[in-house]
Amino acid sequence: MSDPDPTNPMRGPNRFKLGIFSANCDGGLTMSLAPERWRADWDDIVAMCRIADDAGLEFILPVAKWRGYQGKANIYGRSYETLTHSAAIGALTKRICVFSTIHVPLVTPAFGAKALATIDHVTHGRAGLNIVCGWNQEEFDLHGVTIDQDRRYEHGLEWFKVWSKLLEGGPEFDWKGEFFDLKRLSTDPLSVQKPRPLVMSAGFSPKGRDFAAQAADALFTTMTDLEQAPAFLADVAAHMARYDRSVPVYVMGHVVCRPTRAEADDFYHYFAEEHADADGQAYYRRQRGTKVGVGAATAGRPLENRFMRQSGKRYDGAYPGTFPMVGTPDDVAADMARMAAAGLAGCSVAFLDYLKEIPYFVAEVVPRLERMGLRAPVSAAPAGDRSR
Repeated sequence: MSDPDPTNPMRGPNRFKLGIFSANCDGGLTMSLAPERWRADWDDIVAMCRIADDAGLEFILPVAKWRGYQGKANIYGRSYETLTHSAAIGALTKRICVFSTIHVPLVTPAFGAKALATIDHVTHGRAGLNIVCGWNQEEFDLHGVTIDQDRRYEHGLEWFKVWSKLLEGGPEFDWKGEFFDLKRLSTDPLSVQKPRPLVMSAGFSPKGRDFAAQAADALFTTMTDLEQAPAFLADVAAHMARYDRSVPVYVMGHVVCRPTRAEADDFYHYFAEEHADADGQAYYRRQRGTKVGVGAATAGRPLENRFMRQSGKRYDGAYPGTFPMVGTPDDVAADMARMAAAGLAGCSVAFLDYLKEIPYFVAEVVPRLERMGLRAPVSAAPAGDRSR
């Protein structure tokens, strides 16, 4: 029997929420040749996710990838499919939200509804959907699918409407739209969460923000310096106001946390500068470009982070668009406090080696956030837990 009152921690009370990003892929969130970089071995992923779960972090957000970024490291060349990944991780955890990242050109709305409802029952209401409209055509060539770069968000919005209507339940229905012509739609079981699992959208361009305003419960975006926050959040709010909505905004972070600032700086320089995969970085920038969107809905994507600008170094081993938090536990906690003060709802974190580095993060940074009033101490067990 489904929980009568499921609790997805993404809807929980913590003022600043935390999650793990990209750990289902080798390299995680780096473009580094450093031998310590994340290998994405399954048992290590499970162990790391359980540490995050026990520490009360809110979400696991995997990346859907079909080919790597080439170069010597070929980051993302090894990755676990996200629906299967999240069903398995959900069964092995107690409280954390497990997102599945779906490329809408590759998955039908009916399959997506069935899959997300399945994971929602496995986790008793902790499933989340990260809806992605696609951008790297080379990945879709593997499937024989062509992305319409000018209409991908319109396609994604229609997909979302069919998917969410399916999970509302009710009688069978037909759907004839611009992108889908579907007959006798229904799904059973419905999701535990009502009216559907929580939806996150990763978007930076104006079209991406407008899509999130209509379809998402949370917006996940890139921000390389907090100076960008006021203008960005004001623009997001303007997009949301058109639909009488507001959604929390999360940013993508990378953490290098050490007892001293010198140790952290040295390690960041070691993997992101000395062992950078410049060829992989060039591939990403070539495919993604410094612009996203088309026509009037085009925006510059911030690729150079504050450490690049301050030092004048390339740091090609750092993932473009991520917010680096490099320093002591006090430094990292202070960065997160500034994010919260700027109006951000939370951030994802990544590490060069997730399993080796996350214990120090949860032992030193998370308690500091609790003392700042940004998070509450985690309870011994989530209410109604029946996962193990």
